[in-house]
Amino acid sequence: MTDGVLSPTPQEGFRSGFACFVGRPNAGKSTLTNALVGRKVAIASSKPQTTRHAIRGIVHRPDAQLVLIDTPGLHKPRTLLGERLNDLVRGTWTEVDVVGVCLPASQKIGPGDTYLVGEIAALPKRPKLVAIATKSDLVSPDRMAQHLLAIAALEETLGVSWSSIVPVSATQGEQLDVLADELVALLPEGPMLYPDGEITDEPEETLVAELIREAALEGVRDELPHSITVQVEEMGLREGRPENKPLLDVYATMIVERDSQKGIVIGHRGSRLREIGAASRQQIEALLGTPVYLDLKVKVLKEWQRDAKHLNRLGF
Repeated sequence: MTDGVLSPTPQEGFRSGFACFVGRPNAGKSTLTNALVGRKVAIASSKPQTTRHAIRGIVHRPDAQLVLIDTPGLHKPRTLLGERLNDLVRGTWTEVDVVGVCLPASQKIGPGDTYLVGEIAALPKRPKLVAIATKSDLVSPDRMAQHLLAIAALEETLGVSWSSIVPVSATQGEQLDVLADELVALLPEGPMLYPDGEITDEPEETLVAELIREAALEGVRDELPHSITVQVEEMGLREGRPENKPLLDVYATMIVERDSQKGIVIGHRGSRLREIGAASRQQIEALLGTPVYLDLKVKVLKEWQRDAKHLNRLGF
C-alpha cells in the first residue's frame, strides 16, 4: 500500500469485515470502540442513550482490517427519535459479520440484557456472537467468575452460541488484544476496505457536532441529554491565513426542545455555554490537529424528537 491507495492484494489469509457492539445504554460500547481503534471516534458519556449514530471506527492490523460499528443502546422508545434509533440498531445487526454483546461486569444480567440477546437470537440470519464482560476493572475476581457463568448460562436459556466470552476493561486497556484477536478470527478472508491509517469514515462535521454534544452532556440534568442535538452550520479553514498558522472556523448550533432548557445550556451570564465551547474546542483541535475558532449558538426547536420533519432535517 502506498499514498493511501488500497492494495488490491493484501497478504494471503488477510481478513476484513464488520463487527458491532450492542448492549444496554451505558454498557461501555463507545469507550470500547475508541480503545480498540486507538483514537477517539465515538463520544462517551455517563448519560444513557449518548450514541445516536452508527459510528464506524477502523482497526488496522498487519493480518486484518476490523471495522467496528458503535450503535445506540437498544431501549424502550419514548419518542419517534427513540424508535428510529432502535431501527438503526436492528438494521446494523443484519449487515455485520460479528456482534459483540457488551454485558457490564459491574451489573447483574437483567431483563434488558436477556431481551437484547433474545432479539439477536430471533434474527433469520444470525451473525456470529461474542460476549464481552465490560468494565472488568470494577469488580473482584469472584464477582467476575459469577458474571462469566451467568453469561455462559444465556446460551441454554436463549438458544444462542457464544464464539467466545471475553472480560475486558477499555479504560485500563485490559484484554483488548485478546478481544481484537477473537473478533478478527471470526471475519471472512478479504481485501482491505479502507485506506491504511483511516480511523473512521464519518464526515468531519458529524464528528465535530458529536464532540460539542459530548461537552454539553457533562453535568446537565437527567431530562436534558435526550433533548440536545448539534448541527454544524458551516466549517472551513479561514482564508488569508499563512500556511503554517491555519485556523478552522466552526459555526455550530446546539438545539434543545424548550426555552427552559436553553437557559440551562447557556447558564448564568453565558458561563455554561463558555464551558461547553472551551471543552469541545479542545477536543476538536485534538481530533483534527488544527487550531479552531468555535462560534456556538443555542436555539429552541420545540419537540424535535417527536417531529418527523425535524428529525429528517437533522439527519435522523
